[in-house]
Amino acid sequence: MKLIFDTKGYTIVELLITISIMAVLFSVIIPVINRVRDDAMFVRAKTEFKSINISIQHYIDEYGDYPPDTSRNIPPGLEEYLAPGIWPDAAWTDSVFDWDNWADPDNPGERIYQISVRFCPIGQPTQCKFPNQDWAQTFDINSAVYYCIQGACRSHINRPINHPGYCVNCNN
Repeated sequence: MKLIFDTKGYTIVELLITISIMAVLFSVIIPVINRVRDDAMFVRAKTEFKSINISIQHYIDEYGDYPPDTSRNIPPGLEEYLAPGIWPDAAWTDSVFDWDNWADPDNPGERIYQISVRFCPIGQPTQCKFPNQDWAQTFDINSAVYYCIQGACRSHINRPINHPGYCVNCNN
């Protein structure tokens, strides 16, 4: 009995053309996938900001005032109003929420209340991971994405109001 094998296979040229076509397709698809992922993170962040703001409003109803300022920790008492898993990790990789209750440096007697997302670990300025968005191209260690509740909101209390940052509910 004689076995017959099909000896016809793909030529090296056919394989190279196939690989080239796949490389071109991947080079087009990967940036689109990354942009969609980045846009999804921004939408998630905006949704979480709104949820935290609702929690803060419940806190105010219960305690009669805004929670005290914290350094990337949940303000005492706020945890009972937050959905599980919302604090401290924010939408972007290695980013965290920060509650800001600041005296306005430009208007004595006024307060700034905002929820911020910080992108740099405390004490590690070289470890910042900023969003891959046009509005974040000039971000630095003091920059933030923030949700303004009241006052002259800004990226950081020790920086001018026009320091690079992004307010999700302001007129940018």
